[in-house]
Amino acid sequence: MARMTWIFTPESVDTPDATALRRDYFGDVAGRYYGRVLGEDEYDEEMLNEGLELLAPPAGQFLVGRHGGKPAACGGVLLLDAERAELTRVFIRPAFRGTGGADLLLRGLEDAARALGARRTVLNTRLDLVEARALYTRNGYAEIPAYCTGPYMEIWYGKEL
Repeated sequence: MARMTWIFTPESVDTPDATALRRDYFGDVAGRYYGRVLGEDEYDEEMLNEGLELLAPPAGQFLVGRHGGKPAACGGVLLLDAERAELTRVFIRPAFRGTGGADLLLRGLEDAARALGARRTVLNTRLDLVEARALYTRNGYAEIPAYCTGPYMEIWYGKEL
């Protein structure tokens, strides 16, 4: 049996696959925050679409990862200034976790940040997202002082590219 491979490609945030992945991302992180599965009426379109116009060149990039041809992961890069790019909406669908995609996604996002001219990547997350925090530290991210504020931001990470 052939081993399924991961393929990550830049994609517009509004394609059907990218939209479904972003929705799953918010369902996962919001569901964990509230301790339950969100109902269809609880998805806030403003939340799903906030800042999406910036996740395209020249200000950013959005990647979709496919595993065995199936949309399985996504992530975005957004230039904050001439030196820094923020990673956002980093997500692997639960059925595809443990297949090596997360590390590959992070590398793809870092490559996209470099291509946009960034020399450092930064991100924020919540303390309860332990898998995400493990991914970042495993890939060389270190805790940094807060560079932004918001209701769902509890820890900040950075990495020199």
